[in-house]
Amino acid sequence: MEHRGLRKIYCIPGFGADTRIFRNLTLHNAELVGIEWPDPLSGETYSAYVQRMAAHIKEEEPVIIGVSFGGMVALEIARTRRVKQVILISSIKTTEELPLIWRWAGRLRLNRVLPLNRLRESEVLYKLANKRLGAFAPQEQQLANHYRRHMRINYVKWALEQVLHWKNEYVPENIIHIHGSDDQIFPVKTSHPTHIIEGGTHMIVLNRAAEVSTIINDALQKLH
Repeated sequence: MEHRGLRKIYCIPGFGADTRIFRNLTLHNAELVGIEWPDPLSGETYSAYVQRMAAHIKEEEPVIIGVSFGGMVALEIARTRRVKQVILISSIKTTEELPLIWRWAGRLRLNRVLPLNRLRESEVLYKLANKRLGAFAPQEQQLANHYRRHMRINYVKWALEQVLHWKNEYVPENIIHIHGSDDQIFPVKTSHPTHIIEGGTHMIVLNRAAEVSTIINDALQKLH
């Protein structure tokens, strides 16, 4: 439902997730417009895929929030069109911020040998993955496990390839980067955020949403 007079904020979720991860955010005078992950087309480039997602954005100079991989996509959109502001949550800005272990995994193409169907059925993996994500509360674990059980293999294979081989040096001037100090997916020491939430994990958009909302609301107030 469209709310007249409210600023539209376009929200891109993280890897394999959907827009439910934004449900705890409370933004003033704003309408959150979620952009879900479409299935990649055969032979589709990263740039073409991102432009398909960007087609959902109707404003000439939008505000975009991107979580994790969604933040990387938000930066690609900003590289190809004018934006009012990009807000990254638990994400990275440049190739140099991609953890070294991820880059090595990409060089060795380890993602191409992962038995994704088997991993989807592994309860042990779920527990390990939830620990790394920082999904400790039952509600958070249930949501993360739901995503894994229902993940689209075609999308996951494509997305892993994009993350591990991500190339970006462009960073918009007016950028907000919110990160948890205990993020184990993208460690804070290499991600250089503008705002750090102490004790926060990769799940701060859900479990530290009040603090994340305050930072975003302050940033939105400064926009013309």
